[in-house]
Amino acid sequence: MFDKLDFGKAMEVAKRVDLNQLMDVVLNTPPEMLQALIKQAGAAGSNGGNGKPTTKQLPAINSDFYDLASLLSPEERAMQLKVRKFMEEEVQPIANEYWGRDEFPFQIVPKMAELNAVGIAYKGYGCPGMSFLMEGILAMEMARVDSSVGTFFGVQSGLSMGSIYLCGSEEQKQKWLPPMQKMEKIGCFGLTEPEVGSGTARGMMTTCKREGDTWVLNGKKKWIGNAPFADLHIIWARDEDSNQVKGFVIEKDTPGLRAKKIEGKIALRIVQNGYIYLENCRVPEENRLQQANTFGATAKVLRMTRAGVAWFAVGCSMGAYEHCLRYAQTRQQFGKEIGNFQMVQDLLVKMLGNITSTQTMCFRLSQMQDAGVMKDEHASLAKAFCTVRMRETVGWARELMGGNGILLENSVARFVADAEAIYSYEGTREMNTLIVGRSITGFSAFV
Repeated sequence: MFDKLDFGKAMEVAKRVDLNQLMDVVLNTPPEMLQALIKQAGAAGSNGGNGKPTTKQLPAINSDFYDLASLLSPEERAMQLKVRKFMEEEVQPIANEYWGRDEFPFQIVPKMAELNAVGIAYKGYGCPGMSFLMEGILAMEMARVDSSVGTFFGVQSGLSMGSIYLCGSEEQKQKWLPPMQKMEKIGCFGLTEPEVGSGTARGMMTTCKREGDTWVLNGKKKWIGNAPFADLHIIWARDEDSNQVKGFVIEKDTPGLRAKKIEGKIALRIVQNGYIYLENCRVPEENRLQQANTFGATAKVLRMTRAGVAWFAVGCSMGAYEHCLRYAQTRQQFGKEIGNFQMVQDLLVKMLGNITSTQTMCFRLSQMQDAGVMKDEHASLAKAFCTVRMRETVGWARELMGGNGILLENSVARFVADAEAIYSYEGTREMNTLIVGRSITGFSAFV
């Protein structure tokens, strides 16, 4: 019998209680009650006792369930991890604060420039010359922490730089792309208008008219990210003479150009969206994008960036999922972590399924983009599908967290709100559905 005794533990017990008194209690306690007390003590010990969290080693939180990262080259993986580190160390700690204040943290811009990730897929002009897949992965990584900062980056690297890269002359590319790549010049992209959103291709109200070597622009733009502080404004306008859409690069402080911040947003509050007013704004011919003479040029830019928005949706879903999974592993109800309950696990698995399906769709889409075979309908299907799944996922994350899910301090509320903007910008679900529908039926259902 003595061989089975742990004298070390016995000595610890002796320091805490009177052993003679303890033995009297044990001897006078009915056997069934003693067994119940022992069982209860064992259960308490399994979760740390006194309702404390379990000391069990839990799985690492990983929203890349099918390990797509393993398909990246070492160079691509290094870039992904560098951007992830930047977002987690520089953006995560301040995201809720600046979102709540409706302000942009300009102090992060120099550090973001040091990543050398701007214009990641472009060749030359100081750009890294990597793949569109890499561009998508970085969009996902940024949105995983904060969709606003990801959108700011996307406007700079995709929409504004992309307009110059795809539609500018060689001289224009040499002039503007290098400083934009270094983030010495910040750009915005002015397409959407106060009265015209989805119908921009046919109903653009902003006009341009040539007078000698100068173009005179008049009109308004709305929802333009970065507009209140941009150095370069990419503006799309309808030529009064030809009725064709043309693109322009208008530099900050040009007479007749004015930008005003949009107040009162409930989504992407870190992004500074604005109105742009053009009143007899005179722009030299040398600032007209030389390869942008129809709306087809605008569509070419949007086709390229729409894939990135699908990746944003994936990242937003991942961020919400990771926050609520962490919550489920630590939040206790009814004496144990809520991650123990079947209905909670069901929500988490449905979220992970959405994330994994959209990740793999976007991964293949970017491969097609790199191969030069991606078409409008491919990008549109991804944008429409991924944003719908994103809305489901962030909603389930909020549901899982109960009332705590609407508190900004728990971050999920920010993802829920931001998802609404991602769902709508760069083509609504309905418009993207019609693009895909036209492709598969052979009939156009556009009005």
